[in-house]
Amino acid sequence: MSGPTGSTPGGPFDGDVAVSVSALNRSISSMLERAFPLIWVAGEVSNFTRAASGHWYFSIKDAQAQVRCVMFRGRAQYAEFTPREGDKIEVRALVTMYEPRGELQLSVEAVRRTGLGRLYEAFLRLKAKLEAEGLFAAARKRALPTHPRAIGIVTSLQAAALRDVLTTLARRAPHIPVIVYPAPVQGAGAAERLAGMIAKANAQREVDVLIVCRGGGSIEDLWAFNEEVLARAIAESELPIVSGVGHETDVTIADFAADVRAPTPTGAAELVSPQRVLLLRELDQRRATLARGFGRLMERRAQQLDWLARRLVSPAERLRRQSAHLQQLQARLASAGGRPVRDARARFALVCLRWERWRPDLAAHRQALSEFARRLDSAFARQQERRGAKVATLSGRLEVLSPRRTLERGYAALLEGHTGRAVRSPNALKRERRYTLHVAEGAADVTLGDVQPRLTDGF
Repeated sequence: MSGPTGSTPGGPFDGDVAVSVSALNRSISSMLERAFPLIWVAGEVSNFTRAASGHWYFSIKDAQAQVRCVMFRGRAQYAEFTPREGDKIEVRALVTMYEPRGELQLSVEAVRRTGLGRLYEAFLRLKAKLEAEGLFAAARKRALPTHPRAIGIVTSLQAAALRDVLTTLARRAPHIPVIVYPAPVQGAGAAERLAGMIAKANAQREVDVLIVCRGGGSIEDLWAFNEEVLARAIAESELPIVSGVGHETDVTIADFAADVRAPTPTGAAELVSPQRVLLLRELDQRRATLARGFGRLMERRAQQLDWLARRLVSPAERLRRQSAHLQQLQARLASAGGRPVRDARARFALVCLRWERWRPDLAAHRQALSEFARRLDSAFARQQERRGAKVATLSGRLEVLSPRRTLERGYAALLEGHTGRAVRSPNALKRERRYTLHVAEGAADVTLGDVQPRLTDGF
């Protein structure tokens, strides 16, 4: 028998076996999750509740139906806004079932206002286009004036942001005049009207810096600041522009095109206006610095005057000092003129002393030279005697070893006639070959008629 979860050809459960409710709901939940992937669902928010755990529970409905939704804290904390009762929204969700109660629900992954997807895509396309053209490049940004002579505001006269900006400017810099260039900030043609006011401010040259601002709102409310015509007008402006649109989390194309982006309209007013209290404080500090510098300058000038006064003397005193200086120079000149003569005499005396000390004694040197000559003659004679005796000895030895003496004792030397080499072996003797025979009393050329070599140990 198959179990409760056993499958049959006709369905996931056996029709004859009862299954538990939890198993049935779990199976239905799995089938729903497989059948419906993540999809976007549009509707109106109702019964919105934020639990203490951070999870969101609500329903979305239209004229004919509604469905329950849950968005867990891990996803809800990244949502860009919190839905309110009656909001038109779109949710990206997974169709599932809450098994304990068997209720169909949507597990929400992301939430956006209705139409936001299309607007956001248009926003990204325009941003990429203008960025590729270089409208957002840092090199195009202009620096804000440190001390503007006048401040311009481009916004609606009915905007709450205008009151915030004027209040901030009056508090921080009441001495700077403010000029408002009115234009609608929402609705059809708002972007063109805003761009026209920016062009007018540049043409009239009444201000040194412009603030383009409005209060917060939905992406549809802020869409005029995402129009290409306004972005190009901001980029082409010769006046520096500060963008203060919406809240800190709101980002528009105008923010990228502007020279400086402020998080809020109030922040824009603070960026363009120097604080009057700080200016007065800085003015006091600079005045004190100037006073100290002037005082130090006067002290240096007084000290310089005292030094010059000490150098100032009467003509008689100056002549006396110059006369004394001239006498000193004369004495030094006289001393310097006699010094070379004295130095030369001293050097000459020193050379004479050295000459007397090192002058040679000729008589002693002659006597020594005679002694050396006598000793040399004696040594040469002895050397000649020794060499004569040695020659006689060597002559005797040579006479004893002379080949002629050997020939006188009856020996003969046989040499080859054409080479002159001595014949030492009987095998070297050849018939009919000429030889030279040396004996004690001369030599003779001989030719061998017959040769019979023989070996012998002696004569």
